[in-house]
Amino acid sequence: MLGVRLEPELERRLDWLARATGRAKSDLAREAIRAYLDNSVEEARRQSVLASTPDADGLSPDDGGWTAQA
Repeated sequence: MLGVRLEPELERRLDWLARATGRAKSDLAREAIRAYLDNSVEEARRQSVLASTPDADGLSPDDGGWTAQA
């Protein structure tokens, strides 16, 4: 179980959408959280791959071989 406090404007928007679509606010919130997490997990995976991929010089960020570019 999760309780979430929303700022008034966000709650008004959620109320409006729930009435307009005939869906429960909890269903809309669950769907929004699921979409956010799915997108965030995919972005984290992309960032992880990028961080571990060697650059053109064969250095990866974990090698400590990053240097400032002028």
